[in-house]
Amino acid sequence: MATAELNGGAITDFASFHAACKAALGFPDTYSNTMDAWVDCLSYLRDDDSMSKFRLKPNEVLEIVIKDGAAMQAAVPDILEEVTYCVAGLNERYEDYGEKPALKLTLR
Repeated sequence: MATAELNGGAITDFASFHAACKAALGFPDTYSNTMDAWVDCLSYLRDDDSMSKFRLKPNEVLEIVIKDGAAMQAAVPDILEEVTYCVAGLNERYEDYGEKPALKLTLR
């Protein structure tokens, strides 16, 4: 399992969330700091599209670990809710294409 870690205590708004994701997930310089772009970058983790630094094997999962998730939940519950929703939607998309889910969200 591949792992990317975000510091939930440092995420205070969407700008800090996207900056943390760009660094941890290796999004390209063209990343536009929107949730649509976040979904796009994580939609092809098993393809060679260079939208993140991760390239998963057919059954591999990328675990996105949010350290100090309680702080993020307290400070920006709307962002955490959106991320949770997007991870579920992305996994459904992978399943629609006959693949195993590719993402796991873990709060620590």
